[in-house]
Amino acid sequence: MNSTNSMNSTKKTYAAAALLALAALTLSACGSSGDAANAPVADVSAESGTDKAATVLDKPFEKPDLVLTDTQGKSYDFRKETEGKPTLVYFGYTNCPDVCPLTMSNIAVAEKEVSKKLPTSELANLRVVFVTTDPERDTPKALGEWLRGIDPDVVGLTGDFDTIQAGARTLGISIDPPTKDKNGKVTSMHGTQVIAFSPKTDGGYVLYGEDATVEDYAKDLPKLLKGENP
Repeated sequence: MNSTNSMNSTKKTYAAAALLALAALTLSACGSSGDAANAPVADVSAESGTDKAATVLDKPFEKPDLVLTDTQGKSYDFRKETEGKPTLVYFGYTNCPDVCPLTMSNIAVAEKEVSKKLPTSELANLRVVFVTTDPERDTPKALGEWLRGIDPDVVGLTGDFDTIQAGARTLGISIDPPTKDKNGKVTSMHGTQVIAFSPKTDGGYVLYGEDATVEDYAKDLPKLLKGENP
């Protein structure tokens, strides 16, 4: 996985409804090889001439009505707990060998870089939420141990697969039930978008693909914290 190419990405602005239809068509199999693993979440026409990885939606997504279980085994109401707070959400799984840990690490490193420039109070409200697509293996304990190795402040959520799948679908993120091959290897097929929610409106108004880099997130976070367009 080469995460350096996204500095040449363009800023795309298009309807959320179109995004929903297009993103649902493409999934990423973490750990798989070939073109499918490297395919973009959505391939659409884009506005050229910028170096931004962010996709600003002209119609923000509504926060999914997700009530799941956190790494402490407690109920976590996604809407309630993140209300009025800048929030990044990603759907993935802990046994993913590439896309998922890279994405979460990029966000964690970006946070550290931004923390050197902004008052602690500005970053304190940021919520980064990781929702598993493999809840059978990603128990609260397993999820917590994995996230502690990346960023202990990330909120890890697990629960019923159907509930998780339905919540992801409202954000244009398609996920399939994990499958096992003849060798016993389990693969989770899922969209790799990161959705940013505004603290002003609670709408999911910015999207990042799997090629977004540390630099992309670090550059955009100060504006995302305020609910501004990156």
